[in-house]
Amino acid sequence: MAKKKDNPSPRKDLQDLQHRKSFLLDANRKKAVEKRYSKGGRTARENIAHLCDKDSFTEYGSLIVAAQRGRKSFQELIEQTPADGLITGIGAVNGKHFDEEECKCIVLSYDYTVLAGTQGAFNHKKTDRIIQIAKKAKKPILFFVEGGGGRPGDIDFDLISNGGLDVSTFVEYARLSGKMPRIAIVSGYCFAGNAAIAGCSDVIIATENTSLGMGGPAMIEGGGLGQFHPKEVGPAKMQYENGVIDILVKDEKEAVEVAKKYVSYFQGDLKKWTCSDQEQLRNLVPENRKFAYNIFKIINQLADEDSVLELRGGFAKNMVTALIRIEGKPIGLIGNSTRYLGGAIDSDASDKAARFMQLCDAFEIPILSLCDAPGFMVGPNCERTGMVRHSSRMFIVGASLNVPILTVVLRKAYGLGAMAMAGGSLHESFFTVAWPTGEFGAMGLEGAVKLGFRKELEAETDSEKQQALYEKLVKKSYERGKAISAASFLEFDEVIDPKDTRKWITTALQSISTKAKSIENNRMIDSW
Repeated sequence: MAKKKDNPSPRKDLQDLQHRKSFLLDANRKKAVEKRYSKGGRTARENIAHLCDKDSFTEYGSLIVAAQRGRKSFQELIEQTPADGLITGIGAVNGKHFDEEECKCIVLSYDYTVLAGTQGAFNHKKTDRIIQIAKKAKKPILFFVEGGGGRPGDIDFDLISNGGLDVSTFVEYARLSGKMPRIAIVSGYCFAGNAAIAGCSDVIIATENTSLGMGGPAMIEGGGLGQFHPKEVGPAKMQYENGVIDILVKDEKEAVEVAKKYVSYFQGDLKKWTCSDQEQLRNLVPENRKFAYNIFKIINQLADEDSVLELRGGFAKNMVTALIRIEGKPIGLIGNSTRYLGGAIDSDASDKAARFMQLCDAFEIPILSLCDAPGFMVGPNCERTGMVRHSSRMFIVGASLNVPILTVVLRKAYGLGAMAMAGGSLHESFFTVAWPTGEFGAMGLEGAVKLGFRKELEAETDSEKQQALYEKLVKKSYERGKAISAASFLEFDEVIDPKDTRKWITTALQSISTKAKSIENNRMIDSW
C-alpha cells in the first residue's frame, strides 16, 4: 500500500480545478437552493446522492455551461448555469444487494435550479455522450426529467435557421428501447422535450405535484389555444388514470426509493427472501363463484414478502401488471381483477398487458399469469374503442415472446380472453395449472346456457320452472367445466393445491435455460 505524503497546499492547477468545481456544489448555490426548497423540492444532486450508493457517483461533463456566451460573461455562466443544467454520470444503485458489476447504472438529471431544467445546446450534447457510454456499459438508465423543454435562449448556436431539428438526443435515447431498462423520474413541471424523454422511457415514476405534457403553457398560448396554469396541463392524477404515469408517489424521496426498487428487478436475483404462509392461498378465492375478490391479497401472499411493485395501477384496473419475486427471482405478473368489469379484458386492459409482456420479454423476465378471465369484453360500446385491434395485441405479443409464460387459473378461463392470458393457447404456457376453483369453457357458463338451450328455455312458459331449468343447466355445465373435471381432457396440465403454486413456479424457473441477452437484439417496447 502506497504511503500518503503530507501535502498541505495543492498545486495551482489543482486549486483552479477545485475552485471551478465548487460552483457545482449546492452549498455554494444558496439562493437557487433556497428557492427550490421553498417550493418543497429537493436539488438534483440531493436526488442523485439518495439514488446512488455513498461516494459511488462519477460525474461526466460537469464543467460545461449554457451556450450563452454572447449574452453573459463566462464567469456569470459558471455561477448561474453549472453543468448546463444537466448532471450525468455512472453510479452504483442497490450495491448492498448486488455485486459491483450488476449495480452500476447510468444516471442523468435535469437541474430545475438552472434555467428551469430546460434542454440546452450543450446539455443535449452531453446527453448524447452519456447515451454512447450507456450503449457500451449496457446498464440501466435512471433519468430525472423535470424541466420545461427546449431552451430558446442559447444563442451561441444558430438555432434560428434550422430550429435545432437535427439534434440526435431523442432518436438515440429511443434506440435504447428494449436494450436496457430506462426509468424516467418526474416531479413538478415536465414539458415538451423533457416530456418526450419521459414518454420514450420504459416506465414513468411521478410525484403527485407533477404536470406532464408535450407542450407547456407558453407553447399552448403561442399556438392560440388559450392560457393555462402549468398545473392544468397534464396533472399527475389524470396522467396516472390514463396510463401515462406508471407509478404515482407522494414526493421525490419516495420516487427515488421506488426507482431503486424498480431497477432491482433488472439487476438479478436476491439471495435473501421470505414468504408468507402459502396455505392461506386456499381461502382467498370465494367458494361462491359469483363473488368478486381482491387479487392483490393473492399476489402479496404468493410473492416474496415486500417484493410486489404494481405498474400502471391507475389505468385499466381490470388488468393487473406488476413486478414480483419468487424465491428472490424477478417475475413479471399479469392478472385479471374481478372487481372491475368482472375481470373481462377490454381495449385498455389488452394494451396494458401486451406492453408489459414486451417489457418482460426485452429483459428476460419470465411472466406469471393469474387468470380469472370471463373473456374479452364485448358489445357495441366496446367495439367503438377498436377492440378487435387492441385485443389482438395480446396474441401477437404472446406469440413473439422468448420468455416463458407460467399460467395459473384462479377461477374463470373462458374463451379467447383466457387463451390470451396464457400467451395465445393454454398449451403455449410452460405450464397451465388450475386451482380447484378453476372453471373452463368456450364462453361464460351462463351465456353458453342461454344461447345453447334457448329453445328449451323458451319452451318452458312457467317463469319459475324456466328459472329452475336454467339453474339446472348451468349447474350441469359447471360440473362439466370445473377444473377437476376439465383436467381429464388435458386442455391444461394439472389441478393443484393453491399452496403448491410457488413450488410449480420455482420448478419451472429451474427447468428453463436462460441465455445472456445481447444489446444488438431488435426488440423494442411500445411507448403505449
